Amino acid sequence: MKFATFIYQTRAAEVTAVAQRAEALGYESLWVPEHIVMPVRYQSRYPYHPSGLMVTPPETPYLDPMITLGFAAAATRNIRLATGILVVPIRNPFATAKAVASLDVLSDGRMIFGVGIGWLREEFEVVGMNFDDRARRTREYLALMKELWSKDEPVFHGATVHVEGVRFTPKPIQKPHPPIVFGGDSDPSLRRAAQLGDGWYGIVDSVEAARNVIARLREFERTVGRTTPLEITVNPRWSGPLMRDHVKQLGEMGVDRMIVSGGREAHDAIVTIERLHDDLMV
Repeated sequence: MKFATFIYQTRAAEVTAVAQRAEALGYESLWVPEHIVMPVRYQSRYPYHPSGLMVTPPETPYLDPMITLGFAAAATRNIRLATGILVVPIRNPFATAKAVASLDVLSDGRMIFGVGIGWLREEFEVVGMNFDDRARRTREYLALMKELWSKDEPVFHGATVHVEGVRFTPKPIQKPHPPIVFGGDSDPSLRRAAQLGDGWYGIVDSVEAARNVIARLREFERTVGRTTPLEITVNPRWSGPLMRDHVKQLGEMGVDRMIVSGGREAHDAIVTIERLHDDLMV
């Protein structure tokens, strides 16, 4: 089992402290969540909490994930760097492809590209992006990015984006591109992961919930004819402490990576990842 943690901090010294301590403890990767804006009021239903609302208030600060990961890359040497997750269809795909490639180059091939289609309609509307066709644009944007990352003369023609007659450099160090990890646990999300991804990331509120969603994911892998299983990442969010038996059970059902959450204050985050290291990793 690989262990990872989130970077929630927003001060330079705190990001550095958490990133360096996680690396020293043997954590495999750092993950950074994101929102461009947070509406004060919204009708969209947050899919990962029974209330349908995010547990964080709208004034919660979110740094840009690519800039934060670039900063963490400069403060570390080996730990991997992941967007957890980046909403692909709310951004220009060429700019996103450039940012991913740049981070992969500057970090010497440590980037993990965690992606999703987004759930917060109000956020799309504020920044002027279409919400209703976000699934189609995600598929086309990622196809475009793969072309940009891997071809000397990229050519892609889709309904929402196209490219021809350009050069795109630098290419990512990882070939053919950094691993793409899809988030989401709806049937369409799991199908997209099985069809297009290198991995899947999900939030689970119990071991049984993890078992159920992984079974659904494996069924979609079979349906689409996938021959290589997806790498599975879970973020456990349940009441009570994480135990070694939980790690054992998750590993037996095919989980490859567990993301544990520290606090938003650097001190709390470091205390948490140190405790989980002692409780679960050694």
